[in-house]
Amino acid sequence: MNAPLQNPPADQMRQPLTVLIAAPRGFCAGVDRAIEIVERAIDRYGAPVYVRHEIVHNRFVVDALKAKGAIFVEELDEVPDDAPVVFSAHGVPKAVPLEATRRGLEWLDATCPLVSKVHRQAERQIESGRHIVFIGHVGHPEVIGTMGQVPDGSITLVETVEDVADLPFPQDMALAFLTQTTLSVDDTAKVVAALKERYPHIVGPKAEDICYATSNRQAAVKQIAPGSDLVLVIGAPNSSNSLRLVEVAKRCGTDAHLIQRATDIRPEWLDGVGTVGLTAGASAPETLVREVVDRLAEWREVEEHTLVSAEEKMVFKLPRQLVG
Repeated sequence: MNAPLQNPPADQMRQPLTVLIAAPRGFCAGVDRAIEIVERAIDRYGAPVYVRHEIVHNRFVVDALKAKGAIFVEELDEVPDDAPVVFSAHGVPKAVPLEATRRGLEWLDATCPLVSKVHRQAERQIESGRHIVFIGHVGHPEVIGTMGQVPDGSITLVETVEDVADLPFPQDMALAFLTQTTLSVDDTAKVVAALKERYPHIVGPKAEDICYATSNRQAAVKQIAPGSDLVLVIGAPNSSNSLRLVEVAKRCGTDAHLIQRATDIRPEWLDGVGTVGLTAGASAPETLVREVVDRLAEWREVEEHTLVSAEEKMVFKLPRQLVG
């Protein structure tokens, strides 16, 4: 439970507050596509449309889709035989669509195309006779989905440099590495370096697997954090890319908090703060950014500045079932 919403002390009220808003922030092309797939599926098939796992890791988005007729479940056996089902943006093990097809379900795949690219890479590495070392977070849906693309025992998960040191493989073993798309750019670089040092012949992807949106949002935080007294990151506690943004800000030496809504902001966080940096994870809608700015403006005289570190123009195609 959040603490009851309070106002700052009277001597802080209406003091100037600079808000540095990161750009890019918020929705990425994969999230836009996933949400549109669910909305179009509801329009095409009528409610309810079932969604296996949260379509994206954001409660605001999930609740909005529930209101339109989406029903979220964790497993396919919770989906009735005559209902359409959408697979989340994080991807699913290969066994899931196979089972959906076996049951004759109408299914749509909202997996981010950049995650699907990692899936294809995994299959190719196994076909080439290599064992895969996968850099990712234990239990994350994207990791579960990627590991489910290949036979059991053909992929090993590592999270840290220490995990690399514990790998049991001989130096001459045919190995490849892949990564989760929403990791810390800096942390992953260290793990990759450790892998290459220990296994000089390990094969990696031609381009890094960490997606453009994750990289761009971390770079944007690096731009706003040094000039901020506090950084607020809008995102869910189970959102990997949002948690990484908090870590990036703290590594810049700036206090940082993950919040889901404006009501999560605690007045004491603003004690002695003259500049707040603000960003949002890739699953957080822009309306929540405006909600936070409006809340801060109730307490202080806000002056907004947007710091642009990159332009994003990526758009992903919809599944053919929903086009036309």
